[in-house]
Amino acid sequence: MRTITVELGERSYPIHIGEGLLQRAGEFLKAQGLKNGSPLLIVTDSHVAPLYLQVLETALQTEGYRTCSHIIEAGEASKSLKTYEEVMTTAIQAGLDRSSSVIALGGGVVGDLAGFVAATYMRGIKFVQMPTTILAHDSSVGGKVAVNHPLAKNMIGSFHQPTLVLYDLNTLQTLPAREVRAGLSEVLKEGLIWDAGFASWCDKQAEALLSLDAEALGVALERGCSIKAEVVSHDEQEHGLRAILNLGHTIGHALEAIGGYGKLLHGEAIAIGMVGAAKLAVNRGVEPMLLDETIRILQRFELPTSIPHTMDDEHILAAMMHDKKFKENQIVFILPEAIGKVKVAPDIQLQEVREVIRYLKEREEDHV
Repeated sequence: MRTITVELGERSYPIHIGEGLLQRAGEFLKAQGLKNGSPLLIVTDSHVAPLYLQVLETALQTEGYRTCSHIIEAGEASKSLKTYEEVMTTAIQAGLDRSSSVIALGGGVVGDLAGFVAATYMRGIKFVQMPTTILAHDSSVGGKVAVNHPLAKNMIGSFHQPTLVLYDLNTLQTLPAREVRAGLSEVLKEGLIWDAGFASWCDKQAEALLSLDAEALGVALERGCSIKAEVVSHDEQEHGLRAILNLGHTIGHALEAIGGYGKLLHGEAIAIGMVGAAKLAVNRGVEPMLLDETIRILQRFELPTSIPHTMDDEHILAAMMHDKKFKENQIVFILPEAIGKVKVAPDIQLQEVREVIRYLKEREEDHV
């Protein structure tokens, strides 16, 4: 088992990564001081529940915890205020109190939704992240919790750090191939923003990672989580450094929103967004080789690098204007300067973005 600590003073918490951890969930919760006198609410989805809900409930009940559960429909569409209200109703009916905890068993949608429930139930109770996707290695760390609005992704949310992240690698073996590729997009992002050596390692290990080799996955997720933890430890609420984690997200979130939260998976949209950020950087004077290398490594993981032709340019721009980073007709972008190094560019003009969107649509069509 690999353990990483997110250093936030008294609110620091561990990330445990290994195989067979769900069966030991009760002992990990006890080690973090989570009480077993109050009920726990497990939030999961319709794909994960048949595979792992009973395993988790048994592990917790063996250690004396009382559990209840709420199963949401799998998919980004469930990260909504309607579903949030339904989970809240379950929490109230189950008698959760201020000593209770919410457990997120699933991918990023489950983690974001369950975390937002925990952040707002009785003005905040503890919660635990138990990610079951590769993509969630990013979203489960750092305490950003939210639901979507039809006009903008993650517009309704809060910062609410988990008490524990428990990452059982065995749960990744049931992921569909497309989900694996989309998850590895965020792993690559960590290297592209922070560690050129890690990006190069991912490039060389592409085949092993795509085939879910346990050793390669363990190394990749440990490093990916470590980078996220280091950035969050320095800037918990995104006043500066943490913004670099948004590489590819400005365009990516807009593509998700206009696609109806489902046409493109999050990691696929972010991959396209990272190409857009690289093109924008080249347009502003960075060496063209950076764009070529970004496209090459993303394609190595069979990720899309162009915008589907069915998406309208102006709709994409309109969605970006609803982004939290849009202000006074300018958009904050994270731009690469080299592989492993990025900067915050707060002054991107809409016309620059319009040109990049046109480029992304004119590229050879390679999306899913």
